[in-house]
Amino acid sequence: MTTANKVTVLRILLVPFFIYLLLEYRETGEEWRRWSAFGCFAVAAVLDGVDGFIARRFHQKSELGAVLDPLADKLLLVSALIMLGLPHDHLHPLPLWLNLTVISRDVLLVLGLGVIQFTVGSARVRPRWTGKCATVAQMSVVLWCLLKWPAPVQRLLAVSAALLTAVSGVQYIWDGLGQLSASPRSAATPEQHQRD
Repeated sequence: MTTANKVTVLRILLVPFFIYLLLEYRETGEEWRRWSAFGCFAVAAVLDGVDGFIARRFHQKSELGAVLDPLADKLLLVSALIMLGLPHDHLHPLPLWLNLTVISRDVLLVLGLGVIQFTVGSARVRPRWTGKCATVAQMSVVLWCLLKWPAPVQRLLAVSAALLTAVSGVQYIWDGLGQLSASPRSAATPEQHQRD
């Protein structure tokens, strides 16, 4: 358990507190709960960069970290998008189509990784700049929503996040298809014709 992985685990542990604070804010409307949720999300977002820096700077990249890091991102962002997409008396809710875009892409990627792992034996995930930009855009729209800043800009951020998410999803799917087609296991099995 490297230092980088410990930071990633801390990010995962922040998610239930974030969800609880948002649920309480939705119920009570107490502003300190919204600010606490904002702080919780912001800390987790900053730690996303911290664990990556530690892993690169101190050569702490590991197989566990390669699994935990994206898991922490997905747990935080998907929980935030779902919670902020619910009807809310105190916030401008995030649009449903943003949630559907993000969740659909993530489900397709997980299924694709499973298929590649089963077929090829190992899956190689190459980070794409569109994926990183999509994550930043998703975090931005969540923070904007929690800050209660103007709704028209929030909608524009949501459109940007959805587009980047969709484009990154297409790129990852294309990469996955390339891995499948390059594998000998994907080739058609020659039929054995027996003569009578």
